[in-house]
Amino acid sequence: MPGTSETARKALHFGAGGLAFLLAYLTPLQAALLATAAIAFNRFLFPRIGGEVIYRRDELASPWRSGVLLYPTAVLLLVVLFHDRLEVAAAGWGIMAAGDGAAGIIGRRFGRRTIPWNRSKTVEGSAAFALASGVFAWAILFWMGRGPLEAAFLAVPTCLFAAFVESLPWRLNDNLTVPLLSALFLRGLLEVDPGRLRESAAGLGSALAAGILVNLGLAALFRRSGAVDASGMIAGFLIGVLTWTFAGGEGFVILLTFFVLGSAATRLGYRRKERAGIAQEKKGARSARHALANCGVAVYLAFLIASAASPAVFVLAFVCAYATAAFDTVSSEVGQAYGGRPVLITTLRPVPAGTDGAISWLGTLAGALAALAVAGVAAFTGVFDPDLTGVVLVAAFVGSTADSLLGATLEARGLMDNEAVNFFNTLVGSLAGIGLAALASAAA
Repeated sequence: MPGTSETARKALHFGAGGLAFLLAYLTPLQAALLATAAIAFNRFLFPRIGGEVIYRRDELASPWRSGVLLYPTAVLLLVVLFHDRLEVAAAGWGIMAAGDGAAGIIGRRFGRRTIPWNRSKTVEGSAAFALASGVFAWAILFWMGRGPLEAAFLAVPTCLFAAFVESLPWRLNDNLTVPLLSALFLRGLLEVDPGRLRESAAGLGSALAAGILVNLGLAALFRRSGAVDASGMIAGFLIGVLTWTFAGGEGFVILLTFFVLGSAATRLGYRRKERAGIAQEKKGARSARHALANCGVAVYLAFLIASAASPAVFVLAFVCAYATAAFDTVSSEVGQAYGGRPVLITTLRPVPAGTDGAISWLGTLAGALAALAVAGVAAFTGVFDPDLTGVVLVAAFVGSTADSLLGATLEARGLMDNEAVNFFNTLVGSLAGIGLAALASAAA
């Protein structure tokens, strides 16, 4: 019966999460080999020995879209990406196992109130996700050497974040998004220095007050000008306040630079884009979805700037995130209006303007200039070393290229929406900046 299949699936999902505790005794290579063996077992042997009951009907035809295979694949990626911090990999695994299982069971049986931004999820299911994953993550972190209070400090915000990620309406399988993004979030928290956080807290109150005053005025101005809709005004206000609070007025200027460049590019040639049927909806007014997709990564980085023991790397990542967002937005808007016949990034064949994954030379050049403008403002305000401008430009190009690749593949197949793609391009851009800076430092 369908119910029996789902119950067995969730039970297996949860039970396999208990194996995460074994990472305390394995080397990264041993863990990676075991995860690879699990992928092979689930793909080729498991369905032949009765495991087909775990597969949903549509997954049997496309097994690589099944959580049965994506689950161990996520574990393999966690081990590879966080081989130097296996407690992070273990916690990400545990969050996926416990949270997804609890959300599925509680949501189906007791879910009554749907989440406003995703009607297929319930408040009760998300609450169960946060609670179960929080307990599991705390236990894993404690088991792997963290003190009880430190484990709680790390587990609670990470699992609240994971529950939010799981509730989002993007179409990517949450067996990948939840553990990987949760682990990245947790890895950032490991860099937080409690002493520096306490020192920063003394000045956060005045920064918060200044941020509220400035952003109240700007939110009203942008709403009146039509640059944002009501939800975008609220989300933009919150993002602006948090940015000013944690990254200061200089960080806020970088956010503002991105927003002005993006809004101007959206308005540029709007009638031309409207006639072609590819113009931004609502006359270009940005909503909360747009704000969170483009700025969510940077807001977390702003928090790390204020709290990490070594904030310089997060300052660079912060600038790279907004440079990537500016590159992508401006290249897309200018390319659609004046780029002529673009080509698809995966085939280099001409496609109609507005096609997911389409690129043009003019759009790419305009995007590079926008990223340069963001880097220039950051350097002028003293946020980071001007010598890192080249790193920012390359990172922004990498992030924007990732956006185009995701658009031509996953978005075109309905597996991601535009906001999910935008979120991931800023994430890729910020991580590329960190990686490039590390390579440059190692080569020096």
